[in-house]
Amino acid sequence: MTPRTSCNILSYMSRDSRVSGILHVLLHMAEEDAPVTSEHLAKAMRTNPVVIRRIMAGLRQEGLVRSEKGHGGGWRIARDLSTVTLRDIYEAIGSPEIFAIGNRTETPGCLVEQSVNAAINDAFDKAQILLLERFGEVTLAALSADFHARITRRANQCAFEDQTHAS
Repeated sequence: MTPRTSCNILSYMSRDSRVSGILHVLLHMAEEDAPVTSEHLAKAMRTNPVVIRRIMAGLRQEGLVRSEKGHGGGWRIARDLSTVTLRDIYEAIGSPEIFAIGNRTETPGCLVEQSVNAAINDAFDKAQILLLERFGEVTLAALSADFHARITRRANQCAFEDQTHAS
């Protein structure tokens, strides 16, 4: 949890990191030619294989991954990376609340609080629409391409640094 100080009140906002974690797992899977076991993914994510199996079962139900049984079995991405969006992942885990901020009360009797709630709700609704539209535009293929570009840049930086130190 992230501590935040506001008006001398220390509060904690928990963040739902499932979308980020699932994208991380899927991109690791995309780098593999063979099926990936829950144990292997759990090591990469520093979690328990049971957690990975639960996540994968939900993604399988949505047609995003498939499992292969037996020796050499494991999980594979079931669709082309260019057809899977962040929004697909977000919806596959049940469309969790995007914003941790909320109204003090949902059905206030006070007209001032009603005005505040209406303004906040309108802003959140508009922001959520924009965010989900953007989630629908970002594919696993785009994330994979970004990952590979970062690898190339890092390799080039290392090569440059090595040449500098070698002189």
